[in-house]
Amino acid sequence: MTTTRTADAATGPVPPSSSATALPPSVGAFHYTRFAPRLPSLGADGMEPGRHPVVIAGGGPVGMALALGLANHGVRCVVLEADDTVCVGSRAACISRRSLEIVERLGALPAFMGKGLPWSVGRSFYKTAEVFRFEMPQAAQQKLPPMINLEQYYIEQYLLDEIERRNAATPGLIDIRWGTELTALAQDEDGEGVTLDVRNAEGAYRLRGQWLAACDGGQSFVRKSLGLALEGTGYEGRYVIIDIELHSDHPTERRAWFDPPWNPGSTVLMHRQPDDIWRIDYQLRAGQSTEDALQPAAVAEFVQRHLDAIGEGHLPWKTVWTSVYRAGAMTLDSYCHGRVVFAGNAAHAMPIFGVRGLNSGFDDADNLAWKLAFVAQGLSGPALLDSYSQERIAAFHINAESAMRSTEFMSPPSRGFDLLREAALSLSEAHRGIAQLINPRQTQAVRYDGSALSSAGDTLPAGPLPGEAMPEQPLAQGHLTDWIGPVFTLLVLWPDLAPLPDADIAHAQQGALPFAVRTITSLGTEGADAQASPAVFAVLGAQDGAVYLLRPDGHVAARWHRLPAGALPAALARAAVATSLDIPA
Repeated sequence: MTTTRTADAATGPVPPSSSATALPPSVGAFHYTRFAPRLPSLGADGMEPGRHPVVIAGGGPVGMALALGLANHGVRCVVLEADDTVCVGSRAACISRRSLEIVERLGALPAFMGKGLPWSVGRSFYKTAEVFRFEMPQAAQQKLPPMINLEQYYIEQYLLDEIERRNAATPGLIDIRWGTELTALAQDEDGEGVTLDVRNAEGAYRLRGQWLAACDGGQSFVRKSLGLALEGTGYEGRYVIIDIELHSDHPTERRAWFDPPWNPGSTVLMHRQPDDIWRIDYQLRAGQSTEDALQPAAVAEFVQRHLDAIGEGHLPWKTVWTSVYRAGAMTLDSYCHGRVVFAGNAAHAMPIFGVRGLNSGFDDADNLAWKLAFVAQGLSGPALLDSYSQERIAAFHINAESAMRSTEFMSPPSRGFDLLREAALSLSEAHRGIAQLINPRQTQAVRYDGSALSSAGDTLPAGPLPGEAMPEQPLAQGHLTDWIGPVFTLLVLWPDLAPLPDADIAHAQQGALPFAVRTITSLGTEGADAQASPAVFAVLGAQDGAVYLLRPDGHVAARWHRLPAGALPAALARAAVATSLDIPA
């Protein structure tokens, strides 16, 4: 059995010792690789020459997703990762449809879908009676499932595989430096970058970056170095997380037991993961010792009792990882501090309920990557990064509201909440309306309402509003997202081909910003990129035609019934906070 490695919360993670040779044990079909630390070419003063466009602190899923997002725009980066393997333990395990859309833009979707387990159904029990069943939307127009289960070590490995493919095509595009700990940082006096002190088993050195992206997790060294703290709500409820290997035929679904007879006064969750790994989370009762609960004998006793209760106690199993978790909804008040930007758990903490942890981190990376790339390339002003902070903090509050409601139900913070939950659960079997209180409110794409990047356009009878993500739709061949890349996309939805303001389009195509035009017409109409049914046009408010300007993260920047002359350059300039588009404003 393995457990998470401890770290000093004041100083951050400890780099692996140069004498470390034993790999973490394999889990199912997953086998670990140890990556050797190295020193770059250094000057006599121990400084690495030059200045990197972006340095990323933290090589977990968010850091690697950000690196791949920057690579989509040709921006090189250095990733500093204190560990020398991908993570140990499943940790984040549920990946939402929105995150899968992001992963597709990063190039790693086939691996995620090849290994991940799709699911859409969740069941909740009060004692032993099923009192609520939810099913996430899985309509025919979707090409991706609402959720997959995939252990974090696979998530990191598949992102790393894509990084290696990118580096094979463009050597040095993403420079991952394993076993390398960030020990000090300072923003340069000229305001043009940051200087970092790092060390690994081979030695210590300094390097410079134009920008530092802090993706170094909940114990963020960068956050502590700047004297920043997360603020918000913390909960007393503690959950033990146990991964077991169990050869069970039970379907992939989320199960939750409230006040089960085999663990009264507690909540137990169970998820299936690839390779016959099952994730069990259970709530510690008041007065229970965390240290005692994590003892191997206590873990084994609890798991066996739980499996006996659900009719699977006769099956062989073994523990492969344990940890403990305390819920909280907290955030920095700004994600941008000079030349330092924060993402993922370094920027915020989110309760696990509704799976908003890593999924929020993927959204952070998706929102930040194109903006940081544009600013680093001089295409956009620094105010574009301000929009990253504003949009993602607003998204945090939207996510936190739902997550906190779920947390207060799953882990009541007071006797009053406990009594309300008992009442709701006891009535839910007979009263289906009350059962809706048990809904875990799974994560979904957030609208950036009131974003400074959005432009006023036309009112349409339907379709996504400015700030919303463009929803998936089926086409005659393939799907709508097949035509939406990590660039500004002018999506032209006209049942019959109609003229566009050619001068504006030509200038946009010749400008510095990455820009594409995609035209979708009705079935049987020639000369378009793709064709769609009348139902698709109706859903998108385009029965008589519509034009959407999409940001590189797939959110709507503007929309029109017909594209007026001069509207495109103005909307592009606003959405990119452009320094120069070489097109008339």
